[in-house]
Amino acid sequence: MKTEFVDVSETRKNLNVEIPSGDVDAEIDRVARKYSHAARIPGFRPGKVPQRLVRQRFREQILHDVAHELIPRAVDDALRERGVEPVDTPDIRDVVVEEGQPLKFTATFETVPPIDPGDCKAIRLTRAPKPVDEAAVDQALERLQQRAARFEPVEDRGVEAGDTVVVDLERKTRGSEQADRHESVSVEIGAPVNPPGFDEALTRLRAGDQKSFTARYPDDYAIKELAGTEVDYSVTVNTVRRRVVPEMDDEFAKDLGDFATLAELRARVREDLTRSAGQEADRQVRADLLKQLASRVTFDLPAALVEREIDRRVEDFVRRLLEQQVDPRRTDIDWEEMRKSQREPAAEAVRAALVLDEVARRQQLSVSDEEVEQEMTRYAERSGRTVSAVRAQLEKEGAISRLYAGLRREKAVDFLLACATIE
Repeated sequence: MKTEFVDVSETRKNLNVEIPSGDVDAEIDRVARKYSHAARIPGFRPGKVPQRLVRQRFREQILHDVAHELIPRAVDDALRERGVEPVDTPDIRDVVVEEGQPLKFTATFETVPPIDPGDCKAIRLTRAPKPVDEAAVDQALERLQQRAARFEPVEDRGVEAGDTVVVDLERKTRGSEQADRHESVSVEIGAPVNPPGFDEALTRLRAGDQKSFTARYPDDYAIKELAGTEVDYSVTVNTVRRRVVPEMDDEFAKDLGDFATLAELRARVREDLTRSAGQEADRQVRADLLKQLASRVTFDLPAALVEREIDRRVEDFVRRLLEQQVDPRRTDIDWEEMRKSQREPAAEAVRAALVLDEVARRQQLSVSDEEVEQEMTRYAERSGRTVSAVRAQLEKEGAISRLYAGLRREKAVDFLLACATIE
């Protein structure tokens, strides 16, 4: 077999192949015999059709089968002999196959050039956790205080700003015959999402009161379907509740957990914020490391790798939507625009991954089946699913190998962080 490798670019290659006519004819004979055994031609018993007639009648199918048998084998042998690994299935073109002639074709594929990950000891990173000051602790305590607020019924006055009212409402857009009715709708007076004029219309109403009014939406209203429209509302107030924020004292601390005093709660909050700041600093160090690794890949990336990474990111986003019970088909997401926005981040992620793969190869880092099982268990616990369900999903998506690769790259990251200088 004759082969010729042609460098189209650093990553794109052409492989010209010529398979000897003797090998081609031998394969034609083998395929033709198989057709002879299965052929059903009037006037001949099964298995007794002459080879000459079979070759005439099924010529195109036989040559097609011969090409599909010989070409993949030839490409695999040529790539293995040269130690070349394509990133995707080679594109086969210019196929010429005839009896008594060599089989010629060209295989085009993309591959990754050799990568030098450099000396890990030359990597310098800075870990700078953000200091936790008293103002940050105060803000965190205030958020806890606001979350601990309770609602009490209001009976001695009308609705005021900050109250939450539960109403039954009917609305009808001017010019429409159909009215929408909703029951037990909670409305916080003063919330930015309320329709224009809604807060003023409900202010001073009491439980049991009814009121009809018209909301006029401005032409630049955020919800395009409502912009420039007038909507008639009919509202019945069921209950009025006011939001009561607890005092910031020892009793408040006791209500939140195993704290005897506000000082103990404050100390725990400071500890949690300090730990979060350290975790964020670790994430930033990791991000800086990956950015440095990505900068070491200077060649143009194979398009297939970038598209695959974009696909993965979109799939992960869709999966998160589904986990939140959001139908991706019912969103107004511009998927093409989303793919464009992910192209550069995806390319940088691919560059970093290529270097990590080379580091893992040189350091002989491997991932055991037990480690993969542990990762599936952790994912199952986070998602509230069984391990068998997670495994079945990964197998269905063909993502088991991707899980192995991801864990192997994480080991490469750990190796580099241990080797690098972190200030």
